[in-house]
Amino acid sequence: MKILMPNQKLLLMGVMMILATPLLAQRNVVNANDSNTPLHLLKPDFPVPYGIVDPKEVKSVIDRIHGYLNTVTPTAFVNAKTGEIVADLSKIDENTALQKGDYRLVSYEWGVTYAGMLLASQVTGDNRYKEYTDKRLAFIANAAPYFKKTTEEHADWGTKGPLRGLLSPHALDDCGAMCTAMIKATRAGNQSNLRPLIDIHIDYILNKEHRLKDGTLARNRPQPNSLWLDDLFMGVPALAQMGKLTGNKKYYDEAAKQILQFSKRMFNKEKGIYMHGWIEGMSEHPQFHWARANGWAILTKVEVLDVLPENHPARPAILALLKAHAKGLTSYQSGSGFWHQLLDREDSYLETSATAIYTYALAHAINKGWIDGLAYAPAVLVAWNAVATKVNEKGQVEGTCVGTGMGFDPAFYYHRPISPFAAHGYGPVILAGAEVINLLNNKQFEINDSSVQLLQKK
Repeated sequence: MKILMPNQKLLLMGVMMILATPLLAQRNVVNANDSNTPLHLLKPDFPVPYGIVDPKEVKSVIDRIHGYLNTVTPTAFVNAKTGEIVADLSKIDENTALQKGDYRLVSYEWGVTYAGMLLASQVTGDNRYKEYTDKRLAFIANAAPYFKKTTEEHADWGTKGPLRGLLSPHALDDCGAMCTAMIKATRAGNQSNLRPLIDIHIDYILNKEHRLKDGTLARNRPQPNSLWLDDLFMGVPALAQMGKLTGNKKYYDEAAKQILQFSKRMFNKEKGIYMHGWIEGMSEHPQFHWARANGWAILTKVEVLDVLPENHPARPAILALLKAHAKGLTSYQSGSGFWHQLLDREDSYLETSATAIYTYALAHAINKGWIDGLAYAPAVLVAWNAVATKVNEKGQVEGTCVGTGMGFDPAFYYHRPISPFAAHGYGPVILAGAEVINLLNNKQFEINDSSVQLLQKK
């Protein structure tokens, strides 16, 4: 008898598994036959919950997230060397830092979270969510003048101050999403003096961020004159919100211009989705359709359409882009309700934050009448059911890709880590849950022949 070497044994086992795959792939096999059982009514073997969602269950998911975040995002300054609380802000120094929690209170991801909490409060009537945002924005607004004064007086303290990104932005990530949340909070009645920070941020977006010659917002990394699809969200919703806050048409015009100029270069009309990065100096433009960046892009469009005047000349073009993007995205939704890390590569992993953003954006577009609810509402509900499975009992959001730069090879995207401490997942899941509750309150659903259907008004 021939003795197999270890590597040969592994090869043989692999071949046997491949041969067995057709048998392993069979799901939900039953013994009933077609003459005695209505087989079309048999329960499918869904990998995630399927069916009509209960608004109370959706709210319970948001409640878990709120309970967790309220505990792990403290509002205090400490001395980084001694750990002592700094209660008197007139005594801050170069060692003053935000008290550490699981997440940073001033990041772009937390700008999304603040906006999500405001929406959840508006939809559910639960003021705890709004209080979460108001408390932290008030804390930031109160501290900002002290840090502005001391950093101006002590240039030798370096660039690490806990509010440095808000007071002196050096990238759209520093200010855009936070600015959007601050304007939304102001419009929702927040009494904190947020306007000085808002003005700093809008000035940075309009006048200081690097741009291409035609004015498109750009970065000089990883290559000179790089367009990051993420930057649509990092800069544009704040401009649109400023238009709503001030009534000044120039902000609407700039927001619309950015969407159209990014899309001209980066939207793949055949696939209905965006590439992640575009480099001015490239003769070829490799297309990697990263899921979360596409989330930022569709979120930007719905954010802008929310406040853009109905008679604005760019509104029809932006609405057409939204419809095309919605159609493209839903064509790539997996059978589990999630979307893949690279949308058009089914062997890339299923990712939570992007799925949550699409859930919100599609639900919101249906609620606003911008896209066809009959066509898209069932996809929204299965997407929410998928997202809900990733919120653990502690209230953490699992399955979220960590922060991601721009790459031009698939391995870069395929192997990005996931973590419950990736802050990008929290705001989108809260937004998604709130808008799904809106959808369930505004529309009626039924199960017809085992499938979820939106009821048409007769």
